[in-house]
Amino acid sequence: MGVDRYWRALQEVMDPEFPISVVDMGLIRGIHHSSDGEVLVTMTFTSVSCACMQWIESDIRERLLRLDGVHSVRVEVIWDPPWNANQMTDRGKQTLQSWGVAVS
Repeated sequence: MGVDRYWRALQEVMDPEFPISVVDMGLIRGIHHSSDGEVLVTMTFTSVSCACMQWIESDIRERLLRLDGVHSVRVEVIWDPPWNANQMTDRGKQTLQSWGVAVS
């Protein structure tokens, strides 16, 4: 099985501040899985002082653990390269713009 199902599942994990998924926000950098059912999610946040980090990481783990064959989830936070709005999907940019948030 490929990692596409993990990306689709994470479309359901929303940023607590805006109705936008962590995928559309551009926070997920990579997803890898092993044959023993472990999923590794490499991600970043919009800033090192993001107050929602623990909630988002917990939501990611919880959502992926509901998938068949997933026995454990590791979330690895990386800061390089730093997040910027160019990493957002077009859908993510449109969502934020509809909420009045300027995205350049």
